[in-house]
Amino acid sequence: MASFGWKRKAGEKVLKSVVQQFEAAAEKPEDGGPRAGDEVDWQHAIKRRRELLLEDCAAKSQRLKDEGAVLAEHGRHWEAIKKLDEAIQLTPDNPLLYEMKSQVLTILQEVFPAVKAAEMAVKFRPLWWEGWQTLGRAQLNLGEVDLAVRSFQVAIHLCPSEGALWQEDLQWAWRLQKQHLASKEKTRQEEAAKEQILNAPELQRDYDFESDEVLAACVAVAERQARYEELKRTAVVMDAEGNVRNVLAGDDGSEEEQFVKARGL
Repeated sequence: MASFGWKRKAGEKVLKSVVQQFEAAAEKPEDGGPRAGDEVDWQHAIKRRRELLLEDCAAKSQRLKDEGAVLAEHGRHWEAIKKLDEAIQLTPDNPLLYEMKSQVLTILQEVFPAVKAAEMAVKFRPLWWEGWQTLGRAQLNLGEVDLAVRSFQVAIHLCPSEGALWQEDLQWAWRLQKQHLASKEKTRQEEAAKEQILNAPELQRDYDFESDEVLAACVAVAERQARYEELKRTAVVMDAEGNVRNVLAGDDGSEEEQFVKARGL
């Protein structure tokens, strides 16, 4: 307890024996406390206490992170998520925890939370190429192909020597992007063909049913209908070389082995 002095108001009478007893009590230090005349640096003490607490939090967070990694390796993914969340509560600015959590969530097909976790990782460590790689893979799993391509490009810019980024992640994202564009074009053609059927110019005219124009108009409408039905039965696929092709449903499966499946992330 810090010592302090007794200041008597001017004109106030205090017995001399009482003053002596008070001063003696003030000079006697309590057990474990600073002695009279000692100066206490409370600012330093508080700072040191904060440092000790932070060290404890960091050590416990590391332990929880290691436990989460072991659980994830053994397929106990939800238990791993719980450990990582506890670690994040202790060290909320650690990008490694968010990146690991994103990987586990991607395995669990929790696509949107996986993207959010990876975004936190690159937010706290924007120059970490592995964080951008994990973000790109999570975005691919969510179906955001264009965003995934950008994330992989950022990762390559940060670490151009990493061959997996070029040969696996970015190449695969480019293939999916090409297929996505082809699917959009097919949908546009299908909508255009449907519009031509509903608003066929041949149906806007009056015909003499004994003339050849009626037959020509029916043939034109039938051709448009056949084109529309063909587009509806067409699927956009990609072969092993990365070429986009349109295949009619119901064709024989002789070329099925040439097509690649979606890669598991």
